[in-house]
Amino acid sequence: MNADAFANLTVEEFLALTPRDIRQQTGERLSLKETIALKAAQKKIKKELRKVDESAPKSQLIALLLVILVGGIGIHRFYLGYTTIGIIQLLTLGGCGVWALIDLIRIITGDLGPADGSAYDPKL
Repeated sequence: MNADAFANLTVEEFLALTPRDIRQQTGERLSLKETIALKAAQKKIKKELRKVDESAPKSQLIALLLVILVGGIGIHRFYLGYTTIGIIQLLTLGGCGVWALIDLIRIITGDLGPADGSAYDPKL
């Protein structure tokens, strides 16, 4: 396949590209391996774009307030991106408050940060 025909595509155009579009423009049909590679590349780019959109840093102060106010139901875990643990805390009422106390200490010390590994927002 001649890649030069697609060298000037924007990201949006690449994400909307289908094997049928390639066949119409080049006259060549993509092999199964090429089709899978195209779809994998599009999926990876979409995932990276979502990551950039959601990359707003989390606030340690908001996490602290959430654990103090509604720590017993694990809302702070959802905020930080720990969905599974948040659901478990919700169902167990924060381990009868023990988990909330542990999370309170971990948030104050900075040990419990956002799930994506990023640092807390330095601004309040």
